[in-house]
Amino acid sequence: MKKQIFTFTVSALALAVLSGCSATNNSTQVDIKDSSEYKSLQQELASVRNAQGDTSQLESEIARLTRESQTTSLLPPNPKAGECYARVVIPAKYTMASETVQVRAAGQRIETTAPQYGYVEQRVLVKDAYERLEVIPATYKNVTETIEVAEASEQLVRVPAKYKTVTEKILVRPAHTEWKKGTGPIQKVDAGTGEIMCLVEVPAVYKTVTKTVMIAPESVKTVAVPGKSQTISRRVVDQPAATRKIVVPAVYKTIKVRKLAKAAQQTAIAIPAEYKTVEKRAKVSDAYLEWRSILCETNTQPSLIRDLQRALKTKGYNPGKIDGVLGRDTMAAVNSYQKAKGMASGQLTINTLKSLGVAI
Repeated sequence: MKKQIFTFTVSALALAVLSGCSATNNSTQVDIKDSSEYKSLQQELASVRNAQGDTSQLESEIARLTRESQTTSLLPPNPKAGECYARVVIPAKYTMASETVQVRAAGQRIETTAPQYGYVEQRVLVKDAYERLEVIPATYKNVTETIEVAEASEQLVRVPAKYKTVTEKILVRPAHTEWKKGTGPIQKVDAGTGEIMCLVEVPAVYKTVTKTVMIAPESVKTVAVPGKSQTISRRVVDQPAATRKIVVPAVYKTIKVRKLAKAAQQTAIAIPAEYKTVEKRAKVSDAYLEWRSILCETNTQPSLIRDLQRALKTKGYNPGKIDGVLGRDTMAAVNSYQKAKGMASGQLTINTLKSLGVAI
């Protein structure tokens, strides 16, 4: 930013050196190196050297202005009386040209393919064959055996007396007759009472008596007592225990095995270079200084400056306060307008006023 300010300052000083009114400088030929303005410019350059350090741009600007001052007349050609002239910077001219540039170099891309696998059935051994001994347990059976536990013998047995019960009918009262009251045809009327009396035969009354009568007296007899035996069942070995060898076969299992069917591959694919057409701005001619009619104290009025400030503000440039004074803000707006339109810049030229529609 400082460098741009210094460059603008040098350019302004150079233009100030080269500017003038035709009414006063038309007959004077001055060596620019002997002028006080040139010496002031050299002093400004020296101060810039001390403050900035990089003065190559300023030096080249002074050298260019010096060369132009030597090859160009110090006074404007064909001046008109009453007009002011100044050397203004004619901007460099550029042209747009199309150019094909490489935006990406040629290369290659490596593409890989994943390996392919397939599944196959495979019989694998799970358990080896082996032999084992099997124990055959003993077998048993039950056998029955009769054992005499008591011998035969004789025993004297008392035979009790035998009795029997007999029934005997005993006469309790013999049969007889007696008188009873009655109403039958065979009657006897008691003369005293007038009752009918009957003679009834009452049978004999017997009583049955039960009694025990011995029919055989008590005696003793000999009884044979047989011997006693007991049947015993016992468990005996039928077949003794034994062993036998058994062969256990191997155990196999069918499983699915993932095997490589096609190995991974890589393929190199060439990628062509990429180009792009770009528009390049090429310089046709350098910027230079040229005498142009400008607005100066001789041909300006505050009303004209106010018209200029209003026109700049209408165009979107900030001229500062609308006060009719050609100050720093107004000149900055003029320079911005000139550069935007590609016009000569550095001074308020008549062409600039005409472009803004300001009547002189």
